[in-house]
Amino acid sequence: MAISAKDVMALRKATGLGMMESKAALVEAGGDIQAATDLLRTKGLAKMDTRTDRESAEGKVAVSINSDGSKGAIVEVNTETDFTATNETFVNLVKAIADLALEQDAGDVEKTDAMQSLIDEVRLTTKENIQFKAGKVLSGNVGSYVHFTGKIGVVIEVEGDADNDLLKDLCMHVSAASPAALGVNEDDIPADIVAKEREIAKAQAIESGKPEAIAEKMVEGKIRKYLDSVVLTRQPFVKDDKKQIKDLLPKGTTIKQFARYQVGG
Repeated sequence: MAISAKDVMALRKATGLGMMESKAALVEAGGDIQAATDLLRTKGLAKMDTRTDRESAEGKVAVSINSDGSKGAIVEVNTETDFTATNETFVNLVKAIADLALEQDAGDVEKTDAMQSLIDEVRLTTKENIQFKAGKVLSGNVGSYVHFTGKIGVVIEVEGDADNDLLKDLCMHVSAASPAALGVNEDDIPADIVAKEREIAKAQAIESGKPEAIAEKMVEGKIRKYLDSVVLTRQPFVKDDKKQIKDLLPKGTTIKQFARYQVGG
């Protein structure tokens, strides 16, 4: 049957696929554009699914905050190349997924069919292995920050009095601090990690040949220094290292939790 150039162009626009693929699909579908669209999607996604072992090491982080700042979502979506990751279509995809994540309850984000459908649309046009990596929803007094590269993002939940400027400063600190904070307070740091650091410090103290009493003080000193580096409230503020993060918080204000995502991190 004769297939018009107009129909081929319409199908190409709908699917983002090539002229020959579009024309062949129209022929197979008897000229029905919707049937041809469904056919191309089915074949295209099936072909993509055979290539999901390709590494998705690039991507973007996006954040969505509701109008009153009482709830926020952060997501990371990965793809294969920086070329695709910086494409406006991909950037918009990640933001749309963050908006959908905001509809979920606080906690880890569960990838939904609606999210996968958005991902599939972009997979078809880019022919890259695009994957939803992770997401988190926080509720309370929530702030956020996303680096201009879109590769690092933070959301933070605070209980108490914290204005937008403070929330942004806290998020910027979490994004920039090195080493990255492992928890808000000392109790959040896994016991096995602290035990490992203590073991290393003890071995160093013994190796130095110091008396036992001095060695014990050396160990405790090293552990305090380690916790100062990985506990958020004890970290030196990146904008003023004479202050710890806890010094920035108004009286009665506490940081409840945070989520920091970094592409490739």
